[in-house]
Amino acid sequence: MLIGGIEAGGTKFVCAVGDESGNIFDKVTFPTEEPEKTLDAAKQFFNKHDIQALGVGSFGPVDLNKKSKTFGRILNTPKLKWKQFHLLEQLKQDYNIPVTLDTDVNAAALGEYKYGAAKNAASVLYITIGTGIGAGFVKDGQTYIGKSHPEMGHIFIQQRKDDNFEGNCPYHGTCLEGLASGPAIEKRFGKKGDLLGADHIAWEITADYLAQAIINYLLILSPEKVIIGGGVMKQKQLYPLIRRKVLEFSNAYMELENLDEMIVAPKLNDEQGIKGAIALALLG
Repeated sequence: MLIGGIEAGGTKFVCAVGDESGNIFDKVTFPTEEPEKTLDAAKQFFNKHDIQALGVGSFGPVDLNKKSKTFGRILNTPKLKWKQFHLLEQLKQDYNIPVTLDTDVNAAALGEYKYGAAKNAASVLYITIGTGIGAGFVKDGQTYIGKSHPEMGHIFIQQRKDDNFEGNCPYHGTCLEGLASGPAIEKRFGKKGDLLGADHIAWEITADYLAQAIINYLLILSPEKVIIGGGVMKQKQLYPLIRRKVLEFSNAYMELENLDEMIVAPKLNDEQGIKGAIALALLG
């Protein structure tokens, strides 16, 4: 059975066709423009394949509450042409097959759970650190959605005493995303992260904030595996710094063994989102 997947990002759309084993047979990437133009490009791709179901991991916020009148709509996004766009309804009209919609980070978590770094775990938290910060959670093969989808990038953490940065989140200032996202790093230090040296103080500060967040996630969700991806995490020196600080902040309250195996990088080479989208279709 051929399955379609869409990783609907705020910057680019990735469309692919694969199977339930995680194999991808065809894939295309194009910029995210206005809804009609973007979804027309997706249709041109999928019309070449006889897909039986479609899974979509979307940028947000997106209404995933099945009891809501706006279920399946993109909500208060800064991408104004997508605001209040009924993504799920349009896709069902376009393809007339079962369509499963979730967040992009839940899709990435599911991809790593089924095919990647969390393949042998019962639960996984996937965190992406990039232009924004988001996280998805999968337990026993199911993605987590409450009244709405989790917005773990906007939790409040303690700002370091040696950091007087005003934050970069337009809503909360110094929430996690406001302190540790890629744009926050650039605004604080005047350079993009990839132009800063590996021993720059930026990484000590960023690791501090990410470790604080991970401690909170561990206390609340208790995942077996924590996978951290996204553009900021291309700075590989962050992983040992984060593990060390998680251990320090826990202060022996939690049993944290083998952090090198518990807090890890993704294994799917930037395909966790699209493979997860295909896997979403299998959830129905």
